[in-house]
Amino acid sequence: MKRDAINNSQDGKKRILIVGGVAGGASCAARLRRLSEEVDITIFERGPYVSFANCGLPYYVGDVITDERDLLVATPQLFRSRFNIDIRVQSDVRAIDRERCEIEVGNLQTGEIYREGYDVLVLATGASPIRPPLPGIELPGIHTLRTIPDSRQIREWIVEREVKRAIVVGGGFIGLEMAENLTKRGISVTIIEMLPQVMPSIDPEIAILIQDCLITNGITLCLDDAVAGFVQSNDGSALSVSTKAGKNYEADMILLAIGVRPEVTLARQAGLELGALGGVLVDDHMCTSDERIWAVGDAVEVRDFVTSEWTLVPLAGPANRQGRIAADAILGRDVRFRGVQA
Repeated sequence: MKRDAINNSQDGKKRILIVGGVAGGASCAARLRRLSEEVDITIFERGPYVSFANCGLPYYVGDVITDERDLLVATPQLFRSRFNIDIRVQSDVRAIDRERCEIEVGNLQTGEIYREGYDVLVLATGASPIRPPLPGIELPGIHTLRTIPDSRQIREWIVEREVKRAIVVGGGFIGLEMAENLTKRGISVTIIEMLPQVMPSIDPEIAILIQDCLITNGITLCLDDAVAGFVQSNDGSALSVSTKAGKNYEADMILLAIGVRPEVTLARQAGLELGALGGVLVDDHMCTSDERIWAVGDAVEVRDFVTSEWTLVPLAGPANRQGRIAADAILGRDVRFRGVQA
C-alpha cells in the first residue's frame, strides 16, 4: 500500500526528517526543538527503540544492569510529550529522492510503503557490525552486539545453552567489555585478536598492563593470530574456531567484536559523496554534498583534531556533539565541529 508524499507539514512549518535515533539522531532532534518551536520534526528508526544506552549493552549481558528498561534513555512517548517530536519506530527508510526531496519508508509492522517530503533531511544511520565472509560465519551461536535485541538474544543463549566457554573475536572496546562481563557470569573466556596486542589504539606499554589484568582474571589471550573459520560439532552443542596459525579453540558461544563499518547504503544510493574510508563526507557544519541533507554519528568521516586526517570514530560522544552542531547549523547558527582526538 502506498500513499502520496507530504511535502510540508499542514501548518507550513519547515519539515525536518531524521533517519536514525540513538545518539546522533536523537540529540539532533532534541536540540532542534530546544532552539525552535517552529519546525516539524520526525525521527524514523528501523529498530524498536529510538534512544538507548548502547554503551551499557555488555553490562546488561553481564547482569551488572539487570533491568532492560534501564538501558532506555528516552521513549517515543517522552519525545512526543516533552518535545513534540514524532517518533516512528520499526520504520525502514529505503530510499532518498533528492530531486523531489522525499524519502520512501517501509513500516516493518504493517508492510505499508509510503513517502514523506522534507525541507531538511538528517542521516544518523549509524554503523553495522563487521561479519567477514569466513567459513561458518552464519552458524548459530555466533553473535554480534549492537542493539538491545542483540543483547537479549545473547542472554537467552547463555541461559538456554548453559554456556560455560565463550570466545570473543576482537580485543577492542566491545571485546574487552564483553570478556569482562562474561567472566563475571562464570564463563571461561578466550580472546582472539589478530594484532599483537589488545586495544590496538593505545601504546603497547599500556596494552601490556591491560593484558596482565586480563590474564590475572582468568581470561585466555590468543594474540597476533586471526580467525580462519568456524565449525559446529556434529551434535550442534559446541563451536570450534580455527586460526590462521593452525590453532583450534572450542566454545559454547562466540562473540564477534571486530569492529563496525559506516552504514551508508542510503547515502550511496542517493549519490551523496563518500570518503576514502567509506563514510559520508560532511563539512564542519555536518552538511553533506547536498545542501538539504546533513549527516552525523558513526556514518560520517571526521577530521582528526591533531593530524587533520580523515578518520572514523564510532563513539557516542562525538555523535551527540555532531547531532547538536547539525541542529544549530540547520537553524542558521554558525557553529562548527572541530574534529576528534582519538
